[in-house]
Amino acid sequence: MSETKTHRVGIIMNGVTGRMGTNQHLLRSLVPIMQQGGVKISDTEVIMPDPVLTGRNPDKLQKIAKQAGVEKWSTDVDSLIADDSYGVYFDAQTTDRRVPWVTKAIEAGKHVYCEKPTAMNVSDAMALYELAEKAGVKHGVVQDKLWLPGLMKFKEVKDSGLLGDILSVRGEFGYWVFEGDRVPAQRPSWNYRKEDGGGIIYDMLCHWRYVMDNLFGEVKAVSCLGATHIKKRWDEQGNEYECTADDAAYASFQLAGDVIAHFNSSWVTRVRRDDLLTMLVDGTEGSAVVGLRKCWVQTYEETPCPVWNPDVENPIDFYDGWTEFEGRQEYQNAFKTEWELFLKHVVCDSPFHWGLVEGAKGVQLAEKGLESWAKRAWVDIPGLGDQA
Repeated sequence: MSETKTHRVGIIMNGVTGRMGTNQHLLRSLVPIMQQGGVKISDTEVIMPDPVLTGRNPDKLQKIAKQAGVEKWSTDVDSLIADDSYGVYFDAQTTDRRVPWVTKAIEAGKHVYCEKPTAMNVSDAMALYELAEKAGVKHGVVQDKLWLPGLMKFKEVKDSGLLGDILSVRGEFGYWVFEGDRVPAQRPSWNYRKEDGGGIIYDMLCHWRYVMDNLFGEVKAVSCLGATHIKKRWDEQGNEYECTADDAAYASFQLAGDVIAHFNSSWVTRVRRDDLLTMLVDGTEGSAVVGLRKCWVQTYEETPCPVWNPDVENPIDFYDGWTEFEGRQEYQNAFKTEWELFLKHVVCDSPFHWGLVEGAKGVQLAEKGLESWAKRAWVDIPGLGDQA
């Protein structure tokens, strides 16, 4: 029996003490990959991640390392970037800290993988892409929602032609994030301070860009209205602070192929729908309701024929006539799936289409959304070029 060849990949995980870094990227992605014996390339080859946890708080790092069963951690990120034992740099810090650290890593010859937004403006985001291309390093950006079970099931439905031509998309995302005085907040306080890189427009329009580009049509224009509905919140230490960033965004988009999309994104809404994210996609031959994990379909033949008469109870149960689409595969954690694809890209040079230019497109849409809000007008989205 042949001996298994293991490709060790040293990964600097910077900012892992944050919520996303700890939960999604470490505990739900890299730790399960290590526990399953690595990423399988073939019957005789695997890729094994070898992370070192980094950040600014040694107490948090030590605690998280113990929880994850990871031996190595450090607050000296510079020395790790200079260490040839680590070929990949991952960044999950707050957005305002990302550009200088990703730049350092690229200049040191590291492959880079980072959270979105990749920068606070499109100029810096494109500069990272161009720097990585010039350096010849591999690069990737977290675009996790593409691997959610619900969205993967929808792609199967769409690709089958069951919906016909897509006409429109209406997305509802969000939930009530508590202010932090009576009930602890579920999100970090920096999310609500513009000066610290916060704001739901920068956070969520980056997501909607890659969702729309990949599933519905390339984004051509945006009309966005933001709001700061809650003016004061309480931080992690119980101190009251003024909210300077938007906590809700109401945005319409014109997509290629004359598709119209609209997404409401809010941290100040209470949920009465199927999931924290739902999208209603209407097509000429059918419609789909897409959630994080499930997808329901109604065909042309199953579509009811309602008649407007508000004076009587409607005889139609509009939840009937929808069929849940089960999909044809097993679904993993979305972050874990993309990590596995990126590691294969690094080791095997397999295709990976979600690099820094895709991250820049997300930043661009957020930037144009803010411009639209300021101008109270539609704003066109110019092309940034194709990823090399």
